[in-house]
Amino acid sequence: MGVWVFILGDMVIFGLFFIVFVYYRGLDVELYLQSQATLNQNYGAINTLFLLASSWFVAMAVDDMRSKIPRLAPRFFVLAMLCGLGFAVVKIIEYREKITAGITLTTNDFYMYYYIFTGLHFLHVLIGMGVLVFLWLKAKAAVRRKAELPIADNEKEMMLIESGASYWHMVDLLWIVLFPLLYLMK
Repeated sequence: MGVWVFILGDMVIFGLFFIVFVYYRGLDVELYLQSQATLNQNYGAINTLFLLASSWFVAMAVDDMRSKIPRLAPRFFVLAMLCGLGFAVVKIIEYREKITAGITLTTNDFYMYYYIFTGLHFLHVLIGMGVLVFLWLKAKAAVRRKAELPIADNEKEMMLIESGASYWHMVDLLWIVLFPLLYLMK
């Protein structure tokens, strides 16, 4: 229950951020469009694919963990972590390019929001990577135990795994809103 309260609270806060962004964008559409044109949509699209794939891998891992004898969950969690790492690398490259070009948090209102929103999201990705490592360790232990103590029969363990997966899916969902809001909205 606590994870759902956290996820809902996080979504509400980001939702308010998005409303504020759209409001201020409406006050100076031209500035926002000019600034948006300097973003590399390919980076945003690649990152979207990384996060969508990572969510799919997490869903597959959780599904495998529900089986009596999980076998593939650790591999799926590793693939999800690799996608998260790919996202982080692309985002760092994008930040480096912007900062090298002299585009920073203080360039204009669009970039202030861009850096704040993507920075907060990046922090969520890093936390999520820690969660994925934890889930991977749980999955490895479950595979080692095999059928001796199926994790699917342990409601508390499954709730923990599903809570971690839900957090990761929330991180992905936030990006699914951020990407079009920052990179595509005309």
